[in-house]
This record gives sequence, C-alpha cells and structure tokens, in this order.
Amino acid sequence: MTIQAHYWIQGLDMSVFAERLRLLRQARNITQARLAELLEVSPRVYNRWEKGGNVPHFDTIVKIADILQVALDELAGRQEPSQDLKIRNHQLRQLCQQCDTLPDTDQQALIVMMDSLVKKSDVTKVIGKIAHG
Repeated sequence: MTIQAHYWIQGLDMSVFAERLRLLRQARNITQARLAELLEVSPRVYNRWEKGGNVPHFDTIVKIADILQVALDELAGRQEPSQDLKIRNHQLRQLCQQCDTLPDTDQQALIVMMDSLVKKSDVTKVIGKIAHG
C-alpha cells in the first residue's frame, strides 16, 4: 500500500464510510450478498464493513468504488455522489439508469445478455483480423 493510500484510509471516518457504502449499495438495488459476491468476500465480512466494524483493504475500497461507479471521495463521504453514469451513449445511459432500479435478479439477466453481446463482438473482431491478416 502506498503512503498516500495509507493516509487516505487513516483519515477515513468509518461511520461515514459504512453509511455511505450502505446508501450507495441500496441506491443501486444491490443486495449485501451480491456485492460481497462481486467483491469475492463472504457476506459476513461485507456486513462488518457496512456496520462500521471493520475496514476493507484499500484495493477492496477501490474495487467497491468501481462496482458502484463512484469516486473514492464519494464513497468516503468527502464529496456528494455524482448522479452521472460514465456511459457516453445517451440512450444507453438512460436505459442503464432505468435498469439500475430493477431488482437484482433482473439486473443479473441483463448482465448475462450484455456480456454475450460484448463477447460476440469480440469474436467478430478477432475473426475479422484473422481474415484480413
């Protein structure tokens, strides 16, 4: 861990972090169990973070911020969360904002569908390179 990361964690008010973590997770309709799964930790460990009992490692805090699509300072409560999703396509951004309110099971179905489309595109690109290479 870098010295800067160490000081960032040292200055972190765990009650604010825990509350912000809970609010951001709930705002995205993600269960504690699902976020724990995405972070590859046990639900019990994750629950301790949300209750303010333990502090995740800095690399895990970064991963949480990535999953929740927030800046580290937003997660820490040092600045208000941005309402902007980082998606350039306007229609896709609007749909994603609407999808963010769907139940976790529906979101998981969307993830599977979107993942298959991205993989199909990747395969098409590889085949195109092979054909022209």
